Amino acid sequence: MSHRSSARSPQRGWLSALPAFAALLTARAAGAEELSAGDTAWMLTSSALVLLMTLPGLALFYGGLVRSKNVLSVLMQCVISAGMAGLLWVVAGYSLAFSGDGAFIGDLSKLGLRGITPDTLSGTIPEYVFVAFQGMFAIITPALMLGAFAERMRFGPYLAFITLWLFLVYIPLAHMVWGGGFIAGLGAIDFAGGLVVHMSSGFSALVGCLILGPRRGYGKEPMPPHSLPLTVIGAALLWVGWFGFNAGSELAADGVAGLAFLTTNTAAATAVMTWAFVEWLHRGKPTVLGGATAAVAGLVAITPACASVTPIGAIWVGLGAGVICYGAVTLLKPALGYDDSLDVFGVHGIGGLWGALATALFISEVSDLGYGGQIMAQIKSIVFVAVFAPAVSAAILYLLKAVFGGLRVGEEQEFEGVDIVEHSETAYTTQ
Repeated sequence: MSHRSSARSPQRGWLSALPAFAALLTARAAGAEELSAGDTAWMLTSSALVLLMTLPGLALFYGGLVRSKNVLSVLMQCVISAGMAGLLWVVAGYSLAFSGDGAFIGDLSKLGLRGITPDTLSGTIPEYVFVAFQGMFAIITPALMLGAFAERMRFGPYLAFITLWLFLVYIPLAHMVWGGGFIAGLGAIDFAGGLVVHMSSGFSALVGCLILGPRRGYGKEPMPPHSLPLTVIGAALLWVGWFGFNAGSELAADGVAGLAFLTTNTAAATAVMTWAFVEWLHRGKPTVLGGATAAVAGLVAITPACASVTPIGAIWVGLGAGVICYGAVTLLKPALGYDDSLDVFGVHGIGGLWGALATALFISEVSDLGYGGQIMAQIKSIVFVAVFAPAVSAAILYLLKAVFGGLRVGEEQEFEGVDIVEHSETAYTTQ
């Protein structure tokens, strides 16, 4: 074959491209979805960042806060949450959360991701990427609760609890807020999970620690964190991962994602500074533990509001988180006497509640509901989650208590440590 016969002429190549170009114009005119490589790359990155929040972020944050004899149990509970939710989300969780038009739950039309292919789009990204991103939220939310009943819950009941909780609490709320269900119908705003993730886990965690009861010796003997360096490293990883959590929830690499990124950092920074000064005034010295806790509180509070407030609004959200969550952890918990081991309710439950309300208080553009209407929509959604999540969680825990013959390790086993009792391992050796 001659060089002339094998080469495509410039005119012929241009003419051959006309049909594709015409099809592209027609698709755009019709508003058809198109794959965006930039959006896809950002969402793959965001998905990895959100997983980083659980492993190793949350694992190290919680692991450093418990006593050394219980650190492995915390790490294992984070790992098993990733395994359980990562598997069940693909099998049925995604379908129940993001298909169908039910008010409270989806359907099984996408059971096992049926009907989804590499070419299926969700907006401008492959639906597989959307499935993965949302799956990371399903992984971290049940794991957040473990901090409330750390150092005393048996592994079997814990695994059964978070499995049932995923299907009976998290997935229905995800559908109600992000799947077009009941709470979305109220007009409530929850951009990245103040209601779905933080309030649901925080209020459920409170019920969990009340039903299990306090740790042996709680209030009578010191129970300091065994490794604050691990906790600070975990908090830093959570802070970094949270950019994927919040800015990724825009599902695109655009200006709104940029706003969410900036407000996320601003609120966290403000909460750290606020908490430090409040603690300084209240206790005489600012602590490293307070700084790490404050960062998470600020991140929690800005989660529902990150795309609805300006950076200045984020300062007010972070300031409120620093004051309100500090009060919940240092004043409310001792006053009521409940043993929320790692302050899940004070940080995630109260922080998520404040963030959901602050979304309306500092909103930059008022919706069709009007300012007052938006506040009422947020309050209605807050009340619903504050009742629904703990009520269902209590029912699950009492059921499992009967099935397993108890939820927590025995008194002597608790003294020995959950690591050796439940996993036959110790984190640190003398050899």
